[in-house]
Order: sequence, then C-alpha cells, then structure tokens
Amino acid sequence: MRRWEYGALGGEHAPLPGWLRPHLAEPRWSMIAVLLVAVILQLLLPDSFVLRPRSAAPAIEIVLCAILLIGNPGPVHDRHPALRPLSLVLIGVLAVTNAVSTVLLIDAILTGADVTAGKILASGASIWLTNVIVYALWYWEFDRGGPAARAGARSQTPDFLFPQMADARLDPDFRPTFLDYLYVSFTNATAFSPTDTMPLSRWAKVLMMSQAVVSLVTVGLVAARAVNILGT
Repeated sequence: MRRWEYGALGGEHAPLPGWLRPHLAEPRWSMIAVLLVAVILQLLLPDSFVLRPRSAAPAIEIVLCAILLIGNPGPVHDRHPALRPLSLVLIGVLAVTNAVSTVLLIDAILTGADVTAGKILASGASIWLTNVIVYALWYWEFDRGGPAARAGARSQTPDFLFPQMADARLDPDFRPTFLDYLYVSFTNATAFSPTDTMPLSRWAKVLMMSQAVVSLVTVGLVAARAVNILGT
C-alpha cells in the first residue's frame, strides 16, 4: 500500500488525510435529488411569487438534470468538459428564479398586498429552503474546484475548513460530500453566520455573507408580516 506523507498534520511521516488523497468522486444523485426538491417547491409557489411563464424554469431545470445524469450517471468526473458548465448553468437558473421569487415576496410584504398569513408563511418557507439548496450547490461546485477536482486531489488549499480537516484524528478518511455542504448552507441560513465549518477563501466568505443577509431579510420580513396579519 502506498504511504502518503504530510508532515504538517502530525510529524514528518504522518499519513496524508483522506480529503487530500485522490479518491473516487461521489455520484451526482444527491445533487439531483435536492434539485428536484427545489423544482417541486417552485411549482408549489403561488403565481404571484414566481417568474413567468411559471413552467419555463422548472422545465429547463428538469431537462438539464436529465442531461447531467445521462452524461455522467456514476461518480462525478471531468471526462466530458461541458458537463460542469452545464451544472453551473443549472444552479444559476435555480438561483435566478428563486431570487425573483424572493424579490416578489418582499415586495408583497412591503406593499401590504392582500395575501393571507398562511400563504406568506408557506411561500417564505419554500423560498428559504430553496435558497438553502442553491447555496449548498454553489459550495459543493466551487470548493477546491468542484467534486471532480476534489476527487483528484488537485488542490491542497480548501475553501471550507471542516472540523475533521482541522484535526485528522477525528476522521483520517474524511472527505466532504454534498451532505456536508448542505449542512453548512442550512446552519449558515439559520444562525446567519458560520458554525463549525469556517470559510477560508474570499469567495466563500462573500457567498456565506450574502446567504446570511438574504436569509435574515426573508425570515425577518416574513415573520413580521405574518404576525401583523394574524394580529389583525
């Protein structure tokens, strides 16, 4: 068995931790699964909170998901260079449509539109959850160059420092998967700040900061409007 060495993590002949070793990449199914959840959430939104025509974005997203699965059904790789830009386009479409929904929801709240508290709360929760999914996908796609680049161990400089990466004794074979990035996104959206995983690169800090701001504004305005409606 080949012995990896990484002196900075525990001595001159310490074994290289799992996240720095080349390995088989994770399959794309977890990303596709949450994307389909986001599409369902989009379809459940009221007409007043969606980009028109309302079926266009979900249709594009489903088609792109199908292309990604057909083009790379197993572990994520970069043997087809066009797939990663396609994946980024897919996330971008989801991000733009959810941003439009967020703006429409905020506009309805600030202008005092005649919308029931139940509809405000349900729409706000749907938009917030979709936002969590969007940022999780961005984190997963950009950290250390994306899933294929991480699998090839092409970069030793992480954009996100997970606890297991800071101390290899916690889990010597740890490699971040999509679920880890989903957790980072969820905790950042609920705590409005990093929790146990620290952003290291500037783009990661900017993304986490923007997510916290969007989440804070959405939750604050939705809660205030719903309480006001219920109170009257």
